[in-house]
Amino acid sequence: MLSILNARGVEVFLLVLAVSIVIVALVVFVEQSQRRIPVQYAKRMVGRRTYGGTNTYIPIKVNMAGVVPVIFASSLLYIPALIAQFNQPQPGQEPAAWVTWISQYLTRGDHPLYMLIYFLLIIGFAYFYVAITFNPVDVADNMKKYGGFIPGIRAGRPTAEYLDYVLTRITLPGSIYLGLIALLPLVALATVGANQNFPFGGASILIIVGVGLETVKQIDAQLQQRHYEGLLR
Repeated sequence: MLSILNARGVEVFLLVLAVSIVIVALVVFVEQSQRRIPVQYAKRMVGRRTYGGTNTYIPIKVNMAGVVPVIFASSLLYIPALIAQFNQPQPGQEPAAWVTWISQYLTRGDHPLYMLIYFLLIIGFAYFYVAITFNPVDVADNMKKYGGFIPGIRAGRPTAEYLDYVLTRITLPGSIYLGLIALLPLVALATVGANQNFPFGGASILIIVGVGLETVKQIDAQLQQRHYEGLLR
């Protein structure tokens, strides 16, 4: 009997380890994914010097919002539960209908309605955060000021509209990815009975992977400053 329990424990451990590796690999892949919009700068003479004439790109990440939408959505979902907690009835009295509804649907993380609202809030906050952190009009104006343009796109307003078009469509898979990652602990709670400290999902894994990637980039930058090849090739 003890050997069977030990074997089952090893199987569960290996399963959790395999799932964690897959999730971390997917998170790293999406966090590193980006759409590179090519930009060309025309040559211009300033005195006797020639500036411009270079090719570069604008990197637009799939997940430009990071972990912020997940934090905003979880904080906003906590407000109804907090309000209901301060409106509990006196002993012997029936609670109000809206307090009962909130207690049934908006306080349990394993309820489908809670998951749906949480998922939609993450998508909405992802678009909101990207809209306030990346302004296509300013980017287009700066490109026009320094003689830059996107091949096939006129400088100025058409460039801003093109950037907004790309940004809107690339934010959709990024926001869905954030929502799915954030729902992993809730799905595990509803299906396999995991507790609230389920480690592989939500804001925790996004923060861990983000910090790890940023640390690797900083180490690589320091190595390149000292004329080494660096970690990232």
